Amino acid sequence: MLLEMVDSSIFQIPVSLALATVATLGYLLGRRTRTTDDNLAVQPRRELRRARAVAREFEKIASLVRRQLSRHHTSLTKFKQRVGQLSNQQHEAAWKELCREAEDMLKPTLRLSTQIANAYDELRQQTNHLMNFTEVRTDPLTGISNRRALDDTLASQFALMTRYEATFSLVIFDIDHFKCVNDQQGHLQGDRILQSVARHLDESIRETDIVVRYGGEEFVVVMPQTDLEGACVFSERMRQLIEEEIPVTVSGGVATALDGDTPESLLARADAALYSAKSAGRNCIFRHTGGHIESIIEDAAAAPV
Repeated sequence: MLLEMVDSSIFQIPVSLALATVATLGYLLGRRTRTTDDNLAVQPRRELRRARAVAREFEKIASLVRRQLSRHHTSLTKFKQRVGQLSNQQHEAAWKELCREAEDMLKPTLRLSTQIANAYDELRQQTNHLMNFTEVRTDPLTGISNRRALDDTLASQFALMTRYEATFSLVIFDIDHFKCVNDQQGHLQGDRILQSVARHLDESIRETDIVVRYGGEEFVVVMPQTDLEGACVFSERMRQLIEEEIPVTVSGGVATALDGDTPESLLARADAALYSAKSAGRNCIFRHTGGHIESIIEDAAAAPV
């Protein structure tokens, strides 16, 4: 009975997960293989770079799970052998030896369980990145992710935050006086401005970040494993870059996910910071600390040298 429980409840579940991992990896690589030369010629380089990054992550996860299962299978085989050797012995010493063997088997089993759980979370995160390549999660005008992709990304980030206390931040950018651009220069020029801002954001983020067209002239950048200070540095750098490269300016509101936050409350705090930036004259970045809203420039000026 003990042996059957080991076989069914410990070994088969990780194998199923490993097979699912390999199947997902095969699907992704298969799609890349089937892509025609014409499609490759028109795909933006940054999208191909991200696709390769996702493929690499899937490969790493599959390889890691395979190694973990192999090591665990070796431990399981030894345990089976010891159970077989002790099954013919009825004295108390044999029972104590069996208990010790079970204890030794428990440790790598628990470790494998944790490793598999970690692999599951990694799969979930990479699947979220993979979903961002689908048309239903892409803004047709700018080619970046849309609101649906943002919802999926925030759900994934909050799940990782709950399990591992993984910090992440986001910023909402809004193009200043965009209505004037449309009214004075026409909607075609307005579309070019939106595409240019999206391109500059998309080319400046890390492979793990996601830039989203939030609606109208607003953009959101989600930054995993980034604290408030790091998000502010990125946001100010992007504000300066856009001002230098594009004939518009942007305002921004930054917030970091805190205990008790939801996607709605996090976006609301970033939006409140953005409103403060607009009220302060635009072309600046404000942040919401969780307790109050402040300009990142004023905060930097007040910091001791």
